[in-house]
Amino acid sequence: MRSRRRPTNSPFIAVSSRPRRRLRLPNWRGFVALFLLLGVAAGIAWLVLAGGGRDGGRVPVSAASTPPPLPAPVPPPAPNRPAPAAVSLDAEDAFEAKLKSPPRGALVFDVDSGRVLWRRNERSPLPIASLTKIMTALLVAERTDPSDRVRITKTALFFEGQAVGNLPVGKKVPIEALLHGALLTSGNDAALALAEHTSGSVARFVALMNRRAGELGLTCTRFVSPHGLEPGNRSCAADLAALSRLLLAKPRLARVVRKSQGIQRFPIAGGKLYTTNTNPLLLSGYSGTIGLKTGYTREAGRCFIAVVRRGGRTLAAVLLHSPDPGGQARRLFSQAFRTRS
Repeated sequence: MRSRRRPTNSPFIAVSSRPRRRLRLPNWRGFVALFLLLGVAAGIAWLVLAGGGRDGGRVPVSAASTPPPLPAPVPPPAPNRPAPAAVSLDAEDAFEAKLKSPPRGALVFDVDSGRVLWRRNERSPLPIASLTKIMTALLVAERTDPSDRVRITKTALFFEGQAVGNLPVGKKVPIEALLHGALLTSGNDAALALAEHTSGSVARFVALMNRRAGELGLTCTRFVSPHGLEPGNRSCAADLAALSRLLLAKPRLARVVRKSQGIQRFPIAGGKLYTTNTNPLLLSGYSGTIGLKTGYTREAGRCFIAVVRRGGRTLAAVLLHSPDPGGQARRLFSQAFRTRS
């Protein structure tokens, strides 16, 4: 009698009446190997697509394949670049000046063209005393408004030397009155009050002075105060010529330095502040004088920047450590105005 086969859907098991054979199973080692290969491939694909970043963020393939652009290189500052208002030192002197006991540093130049007509040690750094206040006035003019009022603090009382005096502590005063006091009377108290108002503190203002000097390319100029009493305030005739041209280009300041006397409303007894210019050419009525500034300390000696306008020409003289700044300036102008720039 024949045996019947039972139907089955299994491809691996056969049932018959024949003697049983050992069941044949597929090779399990092959499955494991295949599974491992697929896992490794999937892991590699995920790393490529995800970008493998430390922060775990996913980056599109197009972005991951393109590195971010490098920042543009910052060019180093140009060494010894000339000041925007620098005078021209290339041409030869237009005249000779034989001065008895000449100044330690000096320069005569055309204010409009910047041409130097005569020089002496024009690049030698020297103490400049209150010529420092030229930079102080420039920064005040750049960063304040003529209608500003300055609150006088006790800082303005800690000074030595020349002063405006009568600064009322705790009250607000017109800023233009203080500019007259700094540029005409050469008041150290006025310079301190202006510095504190402009930058919040005297120290920050001095840092601003030095930063501005660097921006202007004034390579032999250094400041330690806004008034110049200390010998650490240094510059040279060439740098001071550039600063003078910048000041004269600002009408707000040019109007001040050409005055022989200033009268401003002020919250003191009498209601007015009187300031008198220390410029020896203005005081003596020298024809055409329109500025600019004097200075004196023991270390700096007598310093003077004079500006004279005649016949459509504006000439200036810088004298550092001069035994007779007024007399030497007259002699230099007399020769300079006979030349043609």
